Amino acid sequence: MADDLFKALADPTRRIIMDELAERSRQTLFEICSRLSMKHRLGISRQAVSQHLAVLEAAGLVETSREGRYKYHDLNTAPLRQIAERWPPPDGPEESSP
Repeated sequence: MADDLFKALADPTRRIIMDELAERSRQTLFEICSRLSMKHRLGISRQAVSQHLAVLEAAGLVETSREGRYKYHDLNTAPLRQIAERWPPPDGPEESSP
C-alpha cells in the first residue's frame, strides 16, 4: 500500500473534496471549487484545489475523464477498501483484560 494514500487522506481539505465527490460524482474543477466556496466557506484558489485533486488522483482516490474541453472527477473508493483488508477486525468476540 502506497504512502500516497495516507498522505492524501491526511489533509482535511482533500477529505472534504472526497466528501463532495461521494455526494455528487462527475464534477468539473469549477463545480468542485464552487461547492467548496459556497457550502464549506473555504477561501481556496482554483490552483490549490487542482493541486489537491492531483494528490488524490496520484493516490488512486480520484479518477478523471475528459469530454471535449471538460475534465470530470469521480471518487474511487477501491484504495480505501485496501486499508480495511490490510487490517481486518479480529475473529471472535473481543476479550476484555482483567
